[in-house]
Amino acid sequence: MHSTEQKLRLIKNKVKEICLKKQQKTFPEIIVISKTFPFDKIIPLLEIGHNHFGENKIQEAEKKWLGARDKYKSLQLHMVGKLQSNKAKNAVKLFDYIHSLDNSKLAEKLNKYQNELNRNVKLFIQVNIANETQKSGIPLNDLKSFYNYCTNDLSLNIIGLMCLPPINSDPDNFFKILKKASNELNLKDLSIGMSNDFEQAISNGSTYLRLGTAIFGERSN
Repeated sequence: MHSTEQKLRLIKNKVKEICLKKQQKTFPEIIVISKTFPFDKIIPLLEIGHNHFGENKIQEAEKKWLGARDKYKSLQLHMVGKLQSNKAKNAVKLFDYIHSLDNSKLAEKLNKYQNELNRNVKLFIQVNIANETQKSGIPLNDLKSFYNYCTNDLSLNIIGLMCLPPINSDPDNFFKILKKASNELNLKDLSIGMSNDFEQAISNGSTYLRLGTAIFGERSN
């Protein structure tokens, strides 16, 4: 059995290998998705210098991470789950990146609290890449106008796009569509690739991989 640290090292080597094979000059950042895992399971990764961690619930993240910055100065926290606009203030306080900006009400709240708290969070627009009714996200047809609203009217720091391809689909097709959309908006970052499809995501220009199971194993709940 590999330890969590060994698993992370193996994944980093694998990512590097894929990038070199494809002659990609930059390697994507690995966000370790630590949702549902207790802090004692995360400490070994912090101790070997890993800085990027992702959570998908505000309350859990606050309990887990609020005091951690005092010790781990270069910690970068990513909100990767659905964010309700009434939790926007807490999210702005805690997170460095939010990957799930998916409506204008949330955009307005983030803008308000960033100004109030003097914080500049890096934001990804979540795109509903296959127009799935059960998923949130901006439809591709509305992406350009939403992006313009966020950047021109609200001065939000949109750094890239994020998507969740449909389950049981070939993610490659959807990653390609998202990559094209990001190029059209001149955005350099893509939050694509999870434990089951990160190799395809790298091939399509992912700059942030969201990996949990590959490092921690299956979640019990």
